Amino acid sequence: MTQVSNTRQKQPQAGVSLTEKALINRNIIAAKETYAIPANEYAQRRQRLMDQLPEGSVAILPGAEIRYRNNDADYAFRQNSDFYYLTGFAEEDAWLVLTPGHQDGDSHLFSLPKDRAQEVWTGFRIGQDAAKSDYGISEAYTLDQLDTRLPELLNGSKHLFYPMQGDDALSRRINDWSQQLRQKARAGKVAPEQQHNLLPLIHEMRLFKSDAELEVMRVAAEISAAAHSRAMGVCEPGMMEYQLEAEYLYHFMRAGSRAPAYNTIVGGGANACILHYVENSQPLQAGDLVLVDAGCELEHYAADITRTFPVSGRFSPEQAALYQVVLEAQYAAIDQVQVGRDCHAPHRAALNVLCQGLLDLGLLAGTLDEVIESESYRRFFMHGTSHWLGIDVHDAGRYKVDGQSRPLQAGMVLTVEPGLYIAHDDDSVEKRWQGIGIRIEDNVIVTESGPEVITSGVPKNIAEIEALMAGQGVGPTV
Repeated sequence: MTQVSNTRQKQPQAGVSLTEKALINRNIIAAKETYAIPANEYAQRRQRLMDQLPEGSVAILPGAEIRYRNNDADYAFRQNSDFYYLTGFAEEDAWLVLTPGHQDGDSHLFSLPKDRAQEVWTGFRIGQDAAKSDYGISEAYTLDQLDTRLPELLNGSKHLFYPMQGDDALSRRINDWSQQLRQKARAGKVAPEQQHNLLPLIHEMRLFKSDAELEVMRVAAEISAAAHSRAMGVCEPGMMEYQLEAEYLYHFMRAGSRAPAYNTIVGGGANACILHYVENSQPLQAGDLVLVDAGCELEHYAADITRTFPVSGRFSPEQAALYQVVLEAQYAAIDQVQVGRDCHAPHRAALNVLCQGLLDLGLLAGTLDEVIESESYRRFFMHGTSHWLGIDVHDAGRYKVDGQSRPLQAGMVLTVEPGLYIAHDDDSVEKRWQGIGIRIEDNVIVTESGPEVITSGVPKNIAEIEALMAGQGVGPTV
């Protein structure tokens, strides 16, 4: 990187001794024992799901498969979120079958067999014995038994539940198993009469987090907040966007997270106005803001934080004015995260503040009601304010029930992320406003006593950000 002069003093980066590294590793291992989801919780989830199924039901849920990146190279494997939610089983090519009341047990796992020769190449496999003992599964089979055993498990059932999400290959396979039974009707075999989508039942369950899930998410939030704070401390003009991204990935993994929860966004200057900018390929320029949307994944649970801060360490008057509007909008939105309020209340609160701020700054004309009714604000604010958060960064669960925005309930987790984006070529505004993109995002748990912001460990008001970047304070340690 070319050396670029910088007017602010950087805080020295202390080295880490071998003793400190060992302590970090011990702390990560010890902490994992306190926040890992207990095995019996997965069994309880399966039972809760089966309790919702009508009599005579079978539920089939496939796990994820290996995806190829290019010749002889795979994408990093991640288990299907619904499958993991019900099993905690992280190996590829696995299937879960639930058979409430079946004589052979109510849960059946099909997975890859133990294979010492193959494990030399691709790693340890759990195998069938450990699947039963460690994961609370009634019966475990090798994957090659799937096509013979499935028709037997389906026989005599009335209702078949499986993920109906446009997967033609899965539908064909399930129909093949059912057809095998129909062809043996004279021998007394009975195929399921009705097919149903399994996903809405699972997704409604996932919307409400248990105490164990919330603890994992708090730790993920703490790790991610620390990464944002530390990145603010090292950001400087001349860095590439991807170099700043590397700071986040380093801190995620150093603190015990294996990967980010989504593709990290590092948008300097006008790139911050591209909502899903992930190229991260440009140099950070003095005088610009940089918008970073980054969160780690921990035990399959996501954190999702966005902060916007000045590359050179200080906001310009225009940047500060717009930033303060977004910050006040976020505060107003978080105040609406209350049990009983509908899930779109935070968006409405943020929208009112953003529109009034744009009017006050002369970037919009008219009255507040006119701006909201005409949606003239949408060229500066074009997305929603919140989404559910959990195993998926955009987590499962409906936002409307019977056509109405659903009320917030304790145990839900959502983001609050208003923003303003003024395109670099928007000639309807003065040049001094152009190319400024700002978003501020936190993760909030809905509780009976009010909103719990679990990402508060990273600064977001202007004075705190400038102080941190000037080396007058440090963020939370990893």
